[in-house]
Amino acid sequence: MAFEKLILQGHIQKHKTSKEEIENLLTLIERDIKDAAIVALSEDRRFTIAYNAVLQCGTIIMSCIGFRTKGEAHHFFTFEFLQEALGSAHNETIDYFNACRAKRNRTDYDSAGEISETEVFELIKEAKNFYKFTKDWVNKNFPQYL
Repeated sequence: MAFEKLILQGHIQKHKTSKEEIENLLTLIERDIKDAAIVALSEDRRFTIAYNAVLQCGTIIMSCIGFRTKGEAHHFFTFEFLQEALGSAHNETIDYFNACRAKRNRTDYDSAGEISETEVFELIKEAKNFYKFTKDWVNKNFPQYL
């Protein structure tokens, strides 16, 4: 069974999504992409907001397939799930997002000022691309949720 290891380890569980849930997540992503562009905010905060947009895209994909994360380290296991769900063609993108996850953890919990403006712009660009990919993917594979 697909995702068996993550299920057996207790990192994901079955989940039935709805059109309303997916629409709400899409609205959150749109807000976060817009807010990440607010230059009055610190680079750290903007990076975190853009990262959240990416994470919510992953949540949409998981939900459409019928799963959600469970327990601790749910950000990490969202990206683990995406590696399997989307296949090796998307490994480089998912690896980049996972590296952003680690950087976001450091800037949220350990120290401020580590994020550059270049990193913010790159992540916002990738968040926009992943948002478009996610909407196209849902439209193709689970159109009932759009």
